Amino acid sequence: MKIEFAPLATPLRRRLQTASVVQWVFSFLGLGLCCIAIFAGLLFTRFWMISVLYGAWWAWDWDTPSKGGRRVHFIRNSVVWRYLKDYFPITLVKTAELDPAKNYIFGFHPHGVLATGAFVSFCTEATGFSKLFPRMTPYLMMLSLWFRAPFFRDYLMSGGLVPSDKETASYILKKPGGGNVLTIIVGGAQEALDARPGALTLLLENRKGFVRLAIRHGVALVPVFSFGENELYDQVENPKGSWLRWIQERLQKVMGISLPVMHARGIFQYSFGLIPYRRPIYTVVGKPIPVEKKHNPSEEEVDEIHRIYLEELCKLFEEHKLKYNVSENKHLSFR
Repeated sequence: MKIEFAPLATPLRRRLQTASVVQWVFSFLGLGLCCIAIFAGLLFTRFWMISVLYGAWWAWDWDTPSKGGRRVHFIRNSVVWRYLKDYFPITLVKTAELDPAKNYIFGFHPHGVLATGAFVSFCTEATGFSKLFPRMTPYLMMLSLWFRAPFFRDYLMSGGLVPSDKETASYILKKPGGGNVLTIIVGGAQEALDARPGALTLLLENRKGFVRLAIRHGVALVPVFSFGENELYDQVENPKGSWLRWIQERLQKVMGISLPVMHARGIFQYSFGLIPYRRPIYTVVGKPIPVEKKHNPSEEEVDEIHRIYLEELCKLFEEHKLKYNVSENKHLSFR
């Protein structure tokens, strides 16, 4: 295989963009495990007191993630995220006004490999969320497992990430005063196994938990489609029934996380590696779908809101696909 190296005359701006992506990919592929190793390793050194003190703090602070976390605006506004946004680049697109006196659930699609558009748009200010949606506070749900990693949990909370569980969702949606946006990546980790260029099949047909959540709290549902999300990585072929897919699905059931075998480019060459391709992402926020509050909705009521949601998501996709590099004969499908 011929290797295409990055030119030596690459501008500093682009090198900084690549560096920001490298640290971000590392943070979500290995930083959590590194933090666990550091926490345990320090116990066997003269710096053991650091882990002991942090352990005491951790026990006292245990339920903070499920109560909305502890965001740090300095980190959300870091210049690192602006370089990360410019690498692709990523654009957040607003199509309708949101009432800051109300709470909302954003349904984000597709998951992609690393949910890049969701992180940059809702866990940083790089794409201007607070300017587009003034007086709104975004939260992005993430696998609860990672909030059990010492040190790493604090890093996650700083951007507005919260555990993906009912307790956390209810706490945020019940917060008085409104202005809270809970973003749920509906397809979850399982959908990441099908994330590859050109893929437009969403794992959504039987995903109705987010609809029940919206009905029980009486909050509007907002479909969000991230054009370009699946274009960032290639994946090793893993069709249903293949040995690789069998292993991935078993690991996903046991660990709760998916392990797509992806590849794209490297740091100093463009031929292979784990750094995503430089391809644009347009995260388009649709219009709210009103939902009437009901504590114990029937299956028929859930199915009806779910049907309306699918229709609005398809409409959002069809209205914007030509602007964002999707051919006219491409359509969404669900499984």
